[in-house]
Amino acid sequence: MTIPIALTIAGSDSSGGAGIQADLKTFAAFGVYGASVITALTAQNTRGVSGIHRVPAEFVTAQIDAVFADLDAGAVKIGMVAERPVIDAIAAGLERWSPERVVLDPVMVATSGDRLLMADAVDALRQKLVPRADIITPNLPEAAALLEEQIASSEAAIESQGRRLLAMGCGAVLIKGGHGGGTESIDYLIRQGSLVALPAPRIATKNTHGTGCSLSSAIAAGLARGDELETAVRKAKVWISAAIAAADRLNVGHGHGPIHHFHQLD
Repeated sequence: MTIPIALTIAGSDSSGGAGIQADLKTFAAFGVYGASVITALTAQNTRGVSGIHRVPAEFVTAQIDAVFADLDAGAVKIGMVAERPVIDAIAAGLERWSPERVVLDPVMVATSGDRLLMADAVDALRQKLVPRADIITPNLPEAAALLEEQIASSEAAIESQGRRLLAMGCGAVLIKGGHGGGTESIDYLIRQGSLVALPAPRIATKNTHGTGCSLSSAIAAGLARGDELETAVRKAKVWISAAIAAADRLNVGHGHGPIHHFHQLD
């Protein structure tokens, strides 16, 4: 049997709920073999981030080359990239190895509110990684930050921001609605000539740690399995909604606990 392979390039979460750890759990939940390139180590738990140790760019390069020299990764998910040299290293690695599908989650702020992306890295993210992505998956604050605009508060404003993000060179934009209001959490998949609304009931829980990481990884897993982009996004949305709905069953930590990656096994 040949198992599909996906690679996550992201930071490590010592509490296991987000980052590399969430990505690998998500890949496993979708039957995908997960490889990883670690860009930063964080000291964090469900209550917040207490420290970040950045991995040197040259070692990020070494990890990328080691993985691609041996493993046939069908999709790459990029998450936390804290500084410009690491972004440069990732962009060069993508150029060197030309992976088939790339999902970029522009992680800027943790669920706890802690800022994870240095200000001088935002331009590099826009210029070097966004154009290489098949899809980017910002939440409402991240979409606004990438465009240096106010947070969108209507469907028309969300679509407008999505179109401007598309103009940066990515293939598609999924603007996540978790930070919005109302009884539904609506994500918007925006591509050239199309807008697809993906609603789901808004779930009342504080246990949403790692939601964004896991959604983007679920999309990457679908792409690694050979799904078309919209199919991968739809499957990922259904799965993440169920993982959030089941989160309170885990009872992990005392702050923003993790989602339930393996809810389907209960």
